[in-house]
Amino acid sequence: MKRTLNMLTPLLTLAACAVLTLGAASQAQAADATGTWSWSRPGRNGGEAQKTTLTLKAAGEKLTGAVTSPGRQGAEPVKTEISEGKVKGDEISFSVTREMGQNKVTTKYSGKVSADTIKGTVERPARGGGDPTKTDWEAKREPAK
Repeated sequence: MKRTLNMLTPLLTLAACAVLTLGAASQAQAADATGTWSWSRPGRNGGEAQKTTLTLKAAGEKLTGAVTSPGRQGAEPVKTEISEGKVKGDEISFSVTREMGQNKVTTKYSGKVSADTIKGTVERPARGGGDPTKTDWEAKREPAK
């Protein structure tokens, strides 16, 4: 009986280590940013809220996707690919560059993914060349279709 117990001790130790390692690895996994996200901002002059949609695909530390924004003055929505997309744990970041007139304007998004919410900040260039402005940003995951 003592010999059997001596043989089981290393196996039990190995099994306990494996369980602890797998548990720690599952907690350290990156939050899943892949999906369709949306948020709204108030319309101008008290008008109807404007909904923006973001589609993301995470592959390792790389993040790709596109932002679809409402068109100006009732025009068709505008879809713009994101660039510089990154995932690190539960944190994401990406940029969106749009052409406005003769200028290119880059907006930088960063946030933390938690279940079905992304909370973070948006950094936009200031008009007239001043310091960029930062605002809070919160997107909710859209249900899968």
